[in-house]
Amino acid sequence: MSSWVSRTTGSHKVQLAAAAAVSSALTFGLVVGYQKFRRKKRVEDLKSSIPDISQEHIATQLTDWGAASDVLKPSKEDERSAALALRARQGDYDDELILEQLARNRVFLTDDGLSKLRSSFVIVVGCGGVGSHAVAALARSGVSTLRLIDFDQVTLSSLNRHAVATLADVGTPKVHCLRKRLEQITPWTHFDCRNELFSEQAADRLLGAYEGRMPDYVVDAIDNIDSKVFLLQYCHGNGIPVVSSMGAGCKSDPTRIFIGDISASTDDPLSRSTRRRLRMLGVKEGIPVVYSSEKPGPGKAQLLQLPEEEFKKGGVGELGVLPDFRVRILPVLGTMPAMFGLTVANHVILEVTGYPHDYLPSKGREKMYESILNNVQALEERLARTSGQDPVGVRVPITLDDVGYIVEEVFRGRSAVSGLPSRLTLTRWTAPEEDFIDDTIEGQKCSKVRMRDLVCMTKDEAARHETEILKGSKNVEDLYSPQIVTLVQSRLEEEAYYEQFR
Repeated sequence: MSSWVSRTTGSHKVQLAAAAAVSSALTFGLVVGYQKFRRKKRVEDLKSSIPDISQEHIATQLTDWGAASDVLKPSKEDERSAALALRARQGDYDDELILEQLARNRVFLTDDGLSKLRSSFVIVVGCGGVGSHAVAALARSGVSTLRLIDFDQVTLSSLNRHAVATLADVGTPKVHCLRKRLEQITPWTHFDCRNELFSEQAADRLLGAYEGRMPDYVVDAIDNIDSKVFLLQYCHGNGIPVVSSMGAGCKSDPTRIFIGDISASTDDPLSRSTRRRLRMLGVKEGIPVVYSSEKPGPGKAQLLQLPEEEFKKGGVGELGVLPDFRVRILPVLGTMPAMFGLTVANHVILEVTGYPHDYLPSKGREKMYESILNNVQALEERLARTSGQDPVGVRVPITLDDVGYIVEEVFRGRSAVSGLPSRLTLTRWTAPEEDFIDDTIEGQKCSKVRMRDLVCMTKDEAARHETEILKGSKNVEDLYSPQIVTLVQSRLEEEAYYEQFR
């Protein structure tokens, strides 16, 4: 064995192979060591090249939203405006200059009204097309403290409707875009920017006090239905004054913009969805909203479908900015969000200052609802008489508000039979049970008719319906087409579902 080892180690080829292996290992070690040395040296050089943070090197500081790119480096004008704004908020700004800038508001609102506005604290949730115009108008009008809440950034498509954004602002948070631009106009305004998504978990903090003062008003300019509904419910339940903007998308007629209670807003899908959800939470009225009564029609813009190729890819929900956010494209005429935002701001100014205002209702339909309620009352009396029951003193458990809800919400302001919008009334869809008058309480008789029993028709259609179905022997299937029967049934089932939450 030892002789084999001696022969092997003494072999010239083995010696060469061993020398090559040792040389390779030594070379590899030297290369690795050199690379490690170079990396360490480069890191040290990089660290030493970074200057200390100072006003002279502001570009190296993180911005308020975590960016450090030279693209977002403030311009000289921005730097001067920010410095002036800081001095103004600290009191180093002549009050006479402020009053001169607000002179037209001052003579309109009086000194007392302007004083209320200047000392007010307003929160704006959503700083897109509607919210940005509301913020700009409130700041220009003298509101001293504005909390801006929005998670989103300015995009190129934002520029057709945003109040102050420029190309230089694309990619920056909307709240900081507003602050930066408006500081150049009203440097004394305190902007409390919250670059985050409004949510149920954050409501107490985002809608809470600023330096010990609760908000005088909240502006809802959110376009996400879940966040919108919770914000309105939170404000309503906590006694915080709030005004809400409904949908400005697909709208083009400025003469159709109204301010009214949320229970009265019509012809707006976002408003309808918001009302339904709020009713489920026990909130039926008491929230002022800005909405458009403009109806869709041939040739008008509609919510666009996603391209077919996007559906084929699957995972359409991943296209949304956030879970449950709209992924379809909403056509927006740039002027309409501005008018919604300015209308919202106008309402806040009038409310905060106590300026008298009596808005024109969008529809003077209260008299029509009273007439319909009387018709329902008379119908129940006639049906009681036909069934041999005493009709004297019969009352119906339906209110004026219920009538408006059934006509406008459930049946969209049209006859379920013909689709006509005029000479409307409500009638039972099917004949009542034999004993439909509750007289168990002495001295009081009440019909058992429910909202889910009533259908909207024209008066002529209702008269025929009463004769042939409610008092006659026909069924609804005998008188109406399957399409009408299906439509009515679906609307009544829809109402029955929402009725359980009231």
